Amino acid sequence: MTARIKVGGLQIAEELWQLVDSEICPKTGIDSAEFWAKLEDVVTEFSPLNIKLLEKRERLQHQIDQWHIDNPAQDANPAQYKAFLSEIGYLVPEGDPFDVSTENVDHEIAMQAGPQLVVPVKNARFALNAANARWGSLYDALYGTDAISEEGGAELTKQYNPVRGAKVIAFAKQHLDNAAPLVTGSHADVKRYCVEAGVLTMTLTNGEITTLTQAEKFVGFQGTTDAPSAILLVNNALHIEVQIDPSSVIGSTDKAGVKDLLVEAAVTTIMDCEDSVAAVDAEDKVEVYRNWLGLMQGNLSASLSKGGKQIVRELNDDRVYSAPNATDKSVILPGRSLLFIRNVGHLMTINAVLDKDSNEVPEGILDGMITVLAAMHDLKGNNNGRSNSRKGSVNIVKPKMHGPEEVQFTCELFTKIEDVLNLPRNTIKVGIMDEERRTTLNLKECIRVAKERVVFINTGFLDRTGDELHTSMLAGAFVPKSVMKQQKWIAAYEDWNVDIGLECGLQGRSQIGKGMWPMPDEMAAMLEQKVAHPKAGANTAWVPSPNGAVLHSTHYHQINVAEVQQQIKQRQRASIDDLLTIPLLDEATTLTKEQITFELENNAQGILGYVVRWIDQGVGCSKVPDINNVGLMEDRATLRISSQYLTNWLEHGLCSEEEVLAALKKMAVVVDTQNAGDAEYINMAPNFDGIAFKAACDLIFKGKAQPSGYTEPLLHAYRIQAKVS
Repeated sequence: MTARIKVGGLQIAEELWQLVDSEICPKTGIDSAEFWAKLEDVVTEFSPLNIKLLEKRERLQHQIDQWHIDNPAQDANPAQYKAFLSEIGYLVPEGDPFDVSTENVDHEIAMQAGPQLVVPVKNARFALNAANARWGSLYDALYGTDAISEEGGAELTKQYNPVRGAKVIAFAKQHLDNAAPLVTGSHADVKRYCVEAGVLTMTLTNGEITTLTQAEKFVGFQGTTDAPSAILLVNNALHIEVQIDPSSVIGSTDKAGVKDLLVEAAVTTIMDCEDSVAAVDAEDKVEVYRNWLGLMQGNLSASLSKGGKQIVRELNDDRVYSAPNATDKSVILPGRSLLFIRNVGHLMTINAVLDKDSNEVPEGILDGMITVLAAMHDLKGNNNGRSNSRKGSVNIVKPKMHGPEEVQFTCELFTKIEDVLNLPRNTIKVGIMDEERRTTLNLKECIRVAKERVVFINTGFLDRTGDELHTSMLAGAFVPKSVMKQQKWIAAYEDWNVDIGLECGLQGRSQIGKGMWPMPDEMAAMLEQKVAHPKAGANTAWVPSPNGAVLHSTHYHQINVAEVQQQIKQRQRASIDDLLTIPLLDEATTLTKEQITFELENNAQGILGYVVRWIDQGVGCSKVPDINNVGLMEDRATLRISSQYLTNWLEHGLCSEEEVLAALKKMAVVVDTQNAGDAEYINMAPNFDGIAFKAACDLIFKGKAQPSGYTEPLLHAYRIQAKVS
């Protein structure tokens, strides 16, 4: 039983009350009793509205289901379908052109194109690693991953391999040539860097002295002018620090004594309370909120053992450089990633706080109130000299909103929170995740209602496909997941997001983002492929690790996203008719038994590999081996798409319950084997009667009944059961 403290009509879990009373409220100017009284007011006003929005989701889904029953795929008329969606209010009329007017937008959002990390804030060590990933070693990221091939004697060995090191250095020098080219020669030919009268000069091995093609790309240095220890360069608003130390192991092998390139990498990070987090009760939420508080107060720390030593990890300090001209002030750059906080969506409630009728309060409302209260420490300067927002903003990403009404609800909630916490209007900014079909189709109107707050939109293939599957569940059998990315609607979706964002004036005020690179061990492939995101006009894209952020940063030096966006503004926007093309299996296409079995087993393995850690260990995001033992970063979005796929194929007779269950049991053995080295792991085979296996089965066999195909209701219920058993 949860011990509770009654404040007004609220019943608050004691550990949450203690956190707010003794750790969050002090120095905010908000008294604890006052906070809970105001939360009760917010809950009383907004909970009924929240419920009505969820009821509308269900009502629209029932209407769409009935339309598909009445209009089988072979008889469906696209024009009639589009008219029907407008008639029921799923598609809303598009209004006049407008530009967003968001003010006090942080520089990292408005002006710097670069990588973005998403990390479970429930894990303090992960959160610190991500926050500190604003800067990272290019040499380490190259040397320690497959970004550098092992051909020609460049194997990754325990001892330093100079052949591999030479490849790393060659890559890095080429990167410098691309980002900050010299008038003559290459950075590979430089034997000395120095600063003369505010100008960076380089002496080449042939004795020639040269400068940068664009002198303004030199913006600072450390050390002395004749023997600097670091040179700070900037290109496309991202910085590179050339570190010089001829006495170091690597520097001693370099003509100019360069030991590393420290690059600006994860410019922004989303601290996640949602898809990557398993938080089902007050105990979990206290951990989430306490870590976010530590980040806002600048004092979060985590201890870990490395090489037999205890290490305490803390937030990095800012980086300080001498300006090129002695008369100018020092150059100070943030040492940490700018942090967003992703609150949960509108669907779930949480037992951490009960209302006057003993109902669980909406978790999204609780998240909004407490994460903003904690962020007030940053706003008021109670941050240990490690500020987050330099513009006095709280940047909240809000996921899984369905259409303009739900975005409007979020904006009104934020207005109320500002009022009760005595914050200036529009202090709270909003990130709109374009991951639900009704939001995609009405994206312009979603942005319109948030035009004074919006700082982020993005695309996300997994959740967006999960909603596509559930919304059109009765339209017919979907194409296999393995070919989904080749379907017409996906290309339109990716272009539409950028087109609409630019039409609404987001350039220079907001991030337009793209989704996650899911394979943290496949960095060579990422280097080759993920350049497509800045080329598509996205000024940020998600990466799975600090190393991934470092390597992805090279793409933003190659591509000037602002210039790309200017070009995109001239093209015709993507087709809404393409967006409405449901990716159904062609009637003329018959899948072989082998193809169906592969899809069943591939999806079953992915579901089990993720669910077993979520339910048994409370791990919301981790690198999970796929059916081919390739590590994939998995969260609830991957689970949503996989479970809804099998639900759809069951619905349309491509497979039977017996076949799905057989695939689950077969893959349970595989997943057990993949986790054999985990002492905390609980095997699913041979009995298949554990809580995690039951949860996986329900996600598929009860998938049609899950709201919008979301996995949270079942996961939370089974995780709570696992915690008390």
